[in-house]
Amino acid sequence: MPVPDVPALFDLTGTVVLVTGSSRGIGRALAEGLAGAGATVVLNGRDPERLARTRDELAAELGEGRVHAYGFDVTDADQVERAVAAVEAEVGPVGVLVNNAGVQHRVPLVDLDVADWRRVVETDLTSAFLVGRAVARSMISRGRGKIINVASVQSDLARPGIAPYTAAKGGLRTLTRAMAAEWAGSGVHVNALAPGYLATEMTQALVDDEQFTQWVVGRTPARRWGTTADLVGPAVWLASPASDFVDGQTVFVDGGMTVVV
Repeated sequence: MPVPDVPALFDLTGTVVLVTGSSRGIGRALAEGLAGAGATVVLNGRDPERLARTRDELAAELGEGRVHAYGFDVTDADQVERAVAAVEAEVGPVGVLVNNAGVQHRVPLVDLDVADWRRVVETDLTSAFLVGRAVARSMISRGRGKIINVASVQSDLARPGIAPYTAAKGGLRTLTRAMAAEWAGSGVHVNALAPGYLATEMTQALVDDEQFTQWVVGRTPARRWGTTADLVGPAVWLASPASDFVDGQTVFVDGGMTVVV
């Protein structure tokens, strides 16, 4: 058996990568990291100003032709279909999709408004179905593609006060398996990343809470908060040919949190 060309296994040169919810936080870090492996990245977000600012910042680093931005609501099926068609016509066939868009809502379950339940589940779970379905159609016809769903340690664990998020992320882990079951035979490989507690703009209030930070550090064998940079290597692996026989898996990037009691 010949020795594999290892760098080539992780090379994304020429691959168009669509990352939802990528104007900041985890999505931006993943887009930037995948671009670092050679990909052309398509950013997405609902805030036009923030999206344009992120596109300009990344384009200054990577070059104008390597970064594109499409603002659309990932929970709106019609907008999703139009946006994916536009990306494929104007940028190129989407070779990798990262379903990252997500929101959080912290309130006790008995006080949770139905509208907030639906908003979280639609953003964190249904959007992955909508965008995944739209992208998978052309991937299946080409016989290749990668989809990475961004789940959470809450796919496996639960904490009080975040029930809709926990339900959505648990559903996303199972949706990942369902997508793999249906599409792996067509060359479309679907997996999930499950981040642990990461220090991001969205979690800054928790990072600043000394008691909560002590809990995170004490509960995590790695004894620290994670960073968005911790996700880049696993994301490049799942997006690249190096993971072509990996299907339906959820890769926990959590410093060991889910393996201890």
